[in-house]
Amino acid sequence: MIFDNEHIYHVFNQGNKRGKVFFSRENYFFFLRKIKIHVSPFADILAWCLMPSHFHLMIYVKAAEISHPSVSAKNITLNNSIGNMLSSYTRAVNNEKNLSGSLFRQKTKAFCLNRIDEVTKAWYTSQGGTAINIQVPEKQYPNVCYNYILSNPVKSGLVKNRVEWEFSSYLDIEGLRKGKLLAYERIKSLGLVVNRGEAGLA
Repeated sequence: MIFDNEHIYHVFNQGNKRGKVFFSRENYFFFLRKIKIHVSPFADILAWCLMPSHFHLMIYVKAAEISHPSVSAKNITLNNSIGNMLSSYTRAVNNEKNLSGSLFRQKTKAFCLNRIDEVTKAWYTSQGGTAINIQVPEKQYPNVCYNYILSNPVKSGLVKNRVEWEFSSYLDIEGLRKGKLLAYERIKSLGLVVNRGEAGLA
């Protein structure tokens, strides 16, 4: 993955062979703590959703590389930090569940959402439902992804309404919970809004 400062990315990975990566409620909370430690120093979190077999993050990169006081003469990259997050989570869950091997697929994916030459119409169409504003596409693509992430539990059939899924930032965005992971001011400044036009997504 390559990250550039002041760009928005959709970061995601799923279980190896489509297997589960979250086995208990505590696993979800543990992973959220890992996001805070490994991603928040580099990026503002705009949206997140943890599903039994995968996760989605939408981030605004503030610094793709930062210096770390415990590592002399070496900077740490967001790319490496995400890798460390997944490997340390995997070790902890493997120890807990007496498993071995990788929980996640080898490659985590990160798509830039406000660099228009990297977002194809095919990707946009596959998510469906939102018309592109040709005048300002770099604003439209992030909003499509934002709503895709928030709606993922409904579209995957886990719940009938977004408010029913605990492990998504939707509850925080709607003011139904006071989560501390999201960068609320950044969300507002980027003009990201929840789409309430689809049935079952209230």
